[in-house]
Amino acid sequence: MKTRGADILAGAAIAVPVPLHPSRRRERGFNQAEDLARHVGLPVVRALRRLRRTASQAELPAAQRHGNVKDAFAVRSQGGRLLGQVVVLVDDVSTTGATLDACARALKDGGAREVRALTAARVLTQRR
Repeated sequence: MKTRGADILAGAAIAVPVPLHPSRRRERGFNQAEDLARHVGLPVVRALRRLRRTASQAELPAAQRHGNVKDAFAVRSQGGRLLGQVVVLVDDVSTTGATLDACARALKDGGAREVRALTAARVLTQRR
């Protein structure tokens, strides 16, 4: 991710992983986005928190994903580190971009100047 995402990482100040809901974190035992963020070469700031448990995006049709995560994220109290910064939002997979969009909106509302996204994988769907 560090090599392939070099253009996204260039000039950025911090990496922010997409958070899991605390109950899902306990079930899984780790946050895959946080693990990935540790390897991109930027300071990792857990600037976001998940306000409510949402259905797994993987289990939802594309049309329902944006609604599922709408207003599900907020900036944590240490969000002051975001002010005026270029932030790289890190997640494992992007399918429709709904989670990234919801998180980016929260980061921008929290004072980030620019939000870029870096994911380990992107799901491509075939056009019919």
